Parts: sequence; structure tokens; C-alpha cells
Amino acid sequence: MHENPNTNVPMIRMSDVALTKVEWLWYPYLPLGKITILQGNPGEGKTYFGMELAAACTNRKPLPDAKILEPFNVIYQTAEDGLGDTVKPRLISVGADLDRVLVINDEASPLMLSDERIEKAIRENNVRLLIIDPIQAFLGAGVDMNRANEVRPILKRLGDMAQRTGCAVLLIGHLNKASGTKSTYRGLGSIDIAAAARSVLLIGRPKDEPAIRVLCHDKSSLAPEGPSLAFRLNGENGFQWVGEYDITADDLLSGKSGEDAQSKLERAKNLIIGLLMENGEVSAAEIDRSAAKQKIGERTVRKAKAELRDTGSLGSRKVGQQWYHFLVTMEEPPKPPVMPKPPPEDWTDPWKRLKKASEILGIEFVFIDAEPVPTPPLEQLPEPQTALLTDGSR
Repeated sequence: MHENPNTNVPMIRMSDVALTKVEWLWYPYLPLGKITILQGNPGEGKTYFGMELAAACTNRKPLPDAKILEPFNVIYQTAEDGLGDTVKPRLISVGADLDRVLVINDEASPLMLSDERIEKAIRENNVRLLIIDPIQAFLGAGVDMNRANEVRPILKRLGDMAQRTGCAVLLIGHLNKASGTKSTYRGLGSIDIAAAARSVLLIGRPKDEPAIRVLCHDKSSLAPEGPSLAFRLNGENGFQWVGEYDITADDLLSGKSGEDAQSKLERAKNLIIGLLMENGEVSAAEIDRSAAKQKIGERTVRKAKAELRDTGSLGSRKVGQQWYHFLVTMEEPPKPPVMPKPPPEDWTDPWKRLKKASEILGIEFVFIDAEPVPTPPLEQLPEPQTALLTDGSR
């Protein structure tokens, strides 16, 4: 079919496009109105994390470094776990509000990502988070997830739906078996799946701490990547956040060991104190370089400085465009000498006043320094001298 050559191509002028602000369900991990992917090997805790997220959205359960969310409805669509024997017990264990966790009933007709029922269910129930677990179960029977030309249109429609409704979409998927490659290429299926997402999260276990799971931010198109976060899963306490954990997605997948963020923070503080004790005063750039050699990131260094400053141990000053740090328990850096002010003049002395007057008026006074002549008593003076003094003739 050929286009009419007389028909103009529809164009969008960027000056006519209204600016919009990115809204977040959980900054910077989960944007509203966008697709986020969560991937990991089987049994690493992806589903438990999805349940914890549902509890935060429905029952004001706190997420790390995030404001408490006012409760809203969530759709949790799963094809791997039974609703009665697995999903509901786990939701209860994490404290989710079961009245706000919904499932689209697809017994009569299997649900697919391109299904119109998804958008309709989101609008009818004011849903702000849609969780699909796992993604490959909802692509459709005839779709090969390894073929970009088949996957791309489905995710494009899903992304457009998320944009229209403002609903956050979390797609949970497995990793492939291609060990040794970068984390970006470890997702199951075509690379276009990860490319369609604005945020990609990965869950895994550090080599030396099998009881710990770590959530890493593998891709972030709308904000700086967030720090890796560790959590524990056990029968007694269920899902428990541990805190920041210093490991990248690539290191996590390659089997390298990570380090608890608190331990690395202590190392950073010890490094800063050691440098300052040895050198007296050190530039911020030099501290950053020394920390980088020990695999300590700038974020950890900034936090270590803040804690040392809060305890009154660290002082700072700016010289030109560079910041320098020193320990306040030692002598502060030398400062330029300040000349003392001269004491105020004593003007009670009449001779000083006379000298000052001569300077102002330009008059020269001659001061004769002579030995004082003792004056005899008046009755002992000769008569002529008395007469001369009395009549004042001379």
C-alpha cells in the first residue's frame, strides 16, 4: 500500500510539548507510569520482595529511605504460585492489607500483557501498582521472548498503558544461564525487555553470606542509581530490611563478596582520621582518591565526613575552589598573624597636648631643658629685688 504523496506527514513540534515531572512510587527504584523490571535466579526472594512492596503500598509499611505511602490498591498477577496456599500466606506474613491486593480473574481466558483487561482493571479499581510474576507467563503462547520484533510491540503497548494511567508496572523475570556476562545481558529473553524498562532491579545472594539477599539497581534512566539494599528472609521474622550493602549488580552475579555498608562506613571514617593525623590537613580530592584505591565510594566518604562532623571531630575550610579537612582535636591550621591595635593615647599629659597642637597648627615650640633654680624665701631676698618684683618695672 502506497501513501498519498499529497498527504503531509504528521509532526510534533517540541515547543508545543508540555513539560511533565516524573512521579515516583519509590525513588529512585520504582517510577510511576513506567515499566520496572525485577530479575534474579529462582529462589532468591523476588516474589517475597514483591509481597513486601505490596505491603508498603497497601498498609503503610516503610520502605528504606522513603516516605510512608498512603494506602492504595495493587494488582498482583502471578502464574507460578497458588493464591490460597502461597500468595495469601506470604501477604499475611509481610502485613499487607488483603482488601487492597487484587488479582484479575483470568480462568476463562488467560491474561496477556497486551490484554485490554489490564488497563480497564487499573482504572476501575484506582490501582497504582501492577506486579506481573513472571513476565514470560503473560507474553502469550505464540510469542518468542527471545525475538525482539515480537517482544518490542507488546512492551511498547504496556508502556503506553502505564503512561496513560500513571500506574507503576513491575515485571518479575528470571535470569539466563550465560554466566560471565554483564548483568544487563543476564535477563531472560531479548535485550529489548530490559531496554523497554526505565528501571531495572536485580536480586541475588552474596557469596559469603547466603542468608542475605541484595537488591541492586542495575539500570536507572530517570534518576541516579540508588544504593544496593540488603534484606533477610527467615521463618521466624519473615522479610527484614538490613540496610545499604556495598556491591554492584555485576559483582553480585559474578560471585564476589560484598560488604555491609556500615562496615565500609567505619573503614571510610578510619581512613579519613588516619590521613588527617598523618598530614594535619588534607584536601577533599586527596581523600576521595585514597578512598577509591580502597574501593570505598564517594557516597560512603560523604556519609563518613558527615558523621565525623556531627561528632565534632572534623573541621573544614575552603581555600580558593578547594575544600580542606582537618581534625578539630588537634591544632587548627595556622592563620595569618593579626597585628595588635596600639593602646589609646593618654591626653591627660599637657606636654603631649601641646606637641599635638604644634603638629596641627604648624607652630614650632622650643622646649628648654634646664636645671631648676631653687627660689629662696621671700624674706631673704635683697630689698632691690623685692622692689623690682613689686612695682613690675622690669
